[in-house]
Amino acid sequence: MARIIDQIRASKLPSNMMAFAAKGALSVGPAENIEILVYLARHNKVFGDLARMTLAGWDEKASLQAASDPQTPQEVLDYLISPDNLRPKLLPALLENPSVRESELAKVAISATPDSIAMMLRSSRVRATVLVLDALKANPYLKKEQSAEIQLLIKGGGVAAPSLEPTIEPTAETVDDPPAEAPLPPVEERQVADPTQASAVPEVPAVTPEGGATTSEEDEAVAAFFFHHAAEIAADEGKPFQAIGGIVELLGSDYFPASAIEKTENEPAAEPVPNPAAPAAGPTKAPATKPAPDATKRVNTVQKINALDVKGRIQLALKGSKEERSILVRDGTKVVALAVLEAPKLSDGEVEKFASQKNVLEAVLRQIPLKRRFMKNYKVVRNLVANPRTPLDLGLGLMKNLLAADLKNIGSNKEVSETIRKLAMKMYKQKEEQANKK
Repeated sequence: MARIIDQIRASKLPSNMMAFAAKGALSVGPAENIEILVYLARHNKVFGDLARMTLAGWDEKASLQAASDPQTPQEVLDYLISPDNLRPKLLPALLENPSVRESELAKVAISATPDSIAMMLRSSRVRATVLVLDALKANPYLKKEQSAEIQLLIKGGGVAAPSLEPTIEPTAETVDDPPAEAPLPPVEERQVADPTQASAVPEVPAVTPEGGATTSEEDEAVAAFFFHHAAEIAADEGKPFQAIGGIVELLGSDYFPASAIEKTENEPAAEPVPNPAAPAAGPTKAPATKPAPDATKRVNTVQKINALDVKGRIQLALKGSKEERSILVRDGTKVVALAVLEAPKLSDGEVEKFASQKNVLEAVLRQIPLKRRFMKNYKVVRNLVANPRTPLDLGLGLMKNLLAADLKNIGSNKEVSETIRKLAMKMYKQKEEQANKK
């Protein structure tokens, strides 16, 4: 008797049964159920989304069994190990499954989160596979100690995974006077880099701007972005940060003069020394000292970004603070600037500002309307139409959504193109005539 999966591949199953299949509700074994779901998720446009949702919450025991079984179909293993679909609890089983291809493990290694890197370095298979170790070396999450460990593994041809507890050889001192035993922290905690030592790659994702641990949503966003833009990232590798409009426009000449930059880089600003001969300090000089802390922070942020490579800047764009996003959206490297728009914490207010900026890439302005969430915000639409840098075809297409008052303002805005101005005035007059008729 033919299996259900074979009937699905041959499109012989009725639609109501296909719906059951996408929910994992067919009366078949766990292994065939997963195989059916993966096939629908990858090849069926109608039920694919439902199948993907079902797989994301599929029974953990059945998923682990499929992940660890060498007889599991290759398509299922490729789906489970894909960075887009990978469930962290399945990773150890997938790493040791000989049917999971090394090339797939290398894809995971490139965008692995810090926890996943620690898991991979505990895997005897990973430690013996140079292809995967080379991919791990390119991971921007990698800590200095982990990088050194990988170098040793590559030179030595790979060794077995170490025990979580270090082996201590007995000595005369340890026999006579044994020290009190204390539980060792997990490997991940023992490998935290010394903050006084400079790392080859700044560890951007370790902490969020609010000071808490990074969220799984942010980690997933980073992994997904690296996976979908791997070719662009590889092509732009090595490109330094270069702000659209130049660094002076980025920092603001009045907000942050060049003399302050030089002073901030070399030494902290000196405290003002009161002059006893002068009268008591009045309130007039107080505002002059206010920009100093903000200016210092601004320069430190730019310096931090300048020290990052393309991968590091992408991670900062996805997981950094509001200020860091406001700088990175002006990055001349397109893939970095576009990463800002994928940040989970990106607010509507930030997008409103991006839509009105003249010092961003055209690609950023074109990407904003492709996000349905952004287009629900009227201010974003209005700012895009009123932005002289917005491509003409994009502005003309969005103009029909504007209110009469905004059409009138754009019609008199000398900064936008003449075509936009004329059409805006024409549409404004039409709306006025329609309002008068009512």
